[in-house]
Amino acid sequence: MKKILFIDRDGTIIEENTSNYQIDSIEKIIFYPRVIFFLSKIVRKLNYDVVMVSNQDGLGTNKFPEKIFWSIQNHILNILKTEGINFHSIHIDKSFPEEKLSTRKPGVGMLTSYINSDLYDLSESFVIGDRFTDVILAKNLNCKSIWIRKNYRHYEQFTKEEKYFYSTIHDKNSIEKIISLKTDNWEDIYNYLSSINYNKKISYHRTTSETNIKVDISLYGKGVSHIQTGIGFFDHLLQQMSFHSCMDLKINAVGDHYVDEHHTIEDTAISLGTAFYRSLGNKIGIERYGFYSLPMDESLSTVVLDLGGRSKLLWKVKFFREKIGNMPTEMFYHFFKSFSLNAKCNIHIHAIGKNEHHKIESIFKCFARAIKIAIKKNDIYKKIPSSKGIL
Repeated sequence: MKKILFIDRDGTIIEENTSNYQIDSIEKIIFYPRVIFFLSKIVRKLNYDVVMVSNQDGLGTNKFPEKIFWSIQNHILNILKTEGINFHSIHIDKSFPEEKLSTRKPGVGMLTSYINSDLYDLSESFVIGDRFTDVILAKNLNCKSIWIRKNYRHYEQFTKEEKYFYSTIHDKNSIEKIISLKTDNWEDIYNYLSSINYNKKISYHRTTSETNIKVDISLYGKGVSHIQTGIGFFDHLLQQMSFHSCMDLKINAVGDHYVDEHHTIEDTAISLGTAFYRSLGNKIGIERYGFYSLPMDESLSTVVLDLGGRSKLLWKVKFFREKIGNMPTEMFYHFFKSFSLNAKCNIHIHAIGKNEHHKIESIFKCFARAIKIAIKKNDIYKKIPSSKGIL
């Protein structure tokens, strides 16, 4: 499902004319500081459709002829297009506030096609605007609000229309929950949207009669981990995986260790693979393929993987010890096999070496580095990485 940024024009993309609130000449066009730079980055790097929604009081009347408005509007759009900023759609309401039409913000009359469609995820979408009516629009759309303003807008500074809608809100605290960000600059908006897109946490909980596994994963993190499986060496390997992939991982696994380690390791791999797969989402813009070779003293590991949706493990590794620490060596193959099945990816692993500890640790580090390459976002090629158009 697509996410949308519903963006106001006056006061958000261009500076608002504080004298009469109409931009009726080219000379009055002043772009909001750094809006072009950061909105261009948002369009190129983040997965949002951008939609312009603007109230233009009395557009089409003698006070505000359409000819004047559209010459200015097209001039603004042409400048934005030079930086790759193209609006998915543009919605302009021409009414006066006193008419209280459903098409006028914060009414949603112009935007029903988004509300009544299963193509859009409004719960993860935002309204970006400088007025309190933009915040109410977010509430009415059941999405979130980013309130941008140069000076904090106290109630006394509200327009008559803003004061009216403010008076209709019975639970003022509910409005604060809608506002995800208050700021006076577009850099904050870009950083905020980047953080929730690139470092979104996915949680997965799997419970059976044998194990209870909880996994939190953020693909584009800082390599921070908190691992507790009850198997010391397994914890160590998963920590290495987190650190070298830069994924944030939190894993808590409770298993029937009185039987043996098998169920805990297998179910951790199943849970981790499932959480990883869900984190990938629609896979738009990822590199898809990852490959890495990594030495560790006398050992050398090579991992090649494809996040293309098919499950296959090719394992060319031999161990000559029954256990490393308290982890059976036969379970290394089983871990990657279970991960492959649930993450829906091809994994080819080849390793040589004499020291068994070095060998498996180099495999996990190498695997992590290959993942880091495969999930990397391509800022230019924002498509599903397949000629079929689907993964």
